[in-house]
Amino acid sequence: MNLAYIPSPSVGEIHLGPMPLRGYSLMVILGIAAAIWLGGRRWAARGGERAAVADIALWAVPFGLVGARLYHVVTSSAPYFGDGGDPVKALYVWDGGIGIWGAIAGGAVGAWIGCRRHGIPLSAFADAVAPGIALGQAIGRWGNWFNQELYGRATTLPWALEIDPAYRPEATSDLATYHPAFLYESLWCLGVVALVVWADRRFHLDRGRTFALYAAAYTAGRFWIEYLRVDEAHHVLGLRLNDWTALLVFAAAAAYLVAKSRRTGGRYPEDVSPLQREGADTGGTSS
Repeated sequence: MNLAYIPSPSVGEIHLGPMPLRGYSLMVILGIAAAIWLGGRRWAARGGERAAVADIALWAVPFGLVGARLYHVVTSSAPYFGDGGDPVKALYVWDGGIGIWGAIAGGAVGAWIGCRRHGIPLSAFADAVAPGIALGQAIGRWGNWFNQELYGRATTLPWALEIDPAYRPEATSDLATYHPAFLYESLWCLGVVALVVWADRRFHLDRGRTFALYAAAYTAGRFWIEYLRVDEAHHVLGLRLNDWTALLVFAAAAAYLVAKSRRTGGRYPEDVSPLQREGADTGGTSS
């Protein structure tokens, strides 16, 4: 019997008068707000207009949420399109189920549109907001705690997560505590924030290299955290699909980081305001 463990919340939502607010949705919203806040501070420190980050987020966030949900539904289609599945539930984002890979891909498309409208180079913008994205992930992962999901194998460690019987795997339904994979990922993302901010200051990373470092660092942690999970998932050659995705993204990010570091020779645009003006002169709009 495990005497020390992290309890799961008894309810997954709170009520603001007649309006229910799900814990999962609340943490996602807080994560987005934190990402915009930190991204805005870093962009302003480089000479950019702080408000531009929030304006671009109006494009990036909706695209990112759609991409995140599409990735989840496509890679975990059984509950929606399998036997006994309900396709309508594919729209129930508040019940959990978003994929970071789809969020980054979709968000990148939205950010590209927003950056073009503001005359901002996408690579410079990505470098500024990269730590903020990791911070947003660290906060957003706590939404999984409210939904009692994203946990790993059964364990009796003092920091194990208690899971209610209704949410346990059938094979271990008699075991109550599991690895809190969501917590591991949240803490890892905070470490990524610290690493990226330090490396950017120390090595003056530019031209997408800060974002590449974020991607490489995040996927390195995501690989072993994903390996702990016991929920149903597609497997390819013995590994979960998300593990393969993490490996591919890590390899691409590391290769980009090395290649760009050799070409740039450490150049670093401390002040991005000339970049914004240049983009605006070629047809972009600046807020």
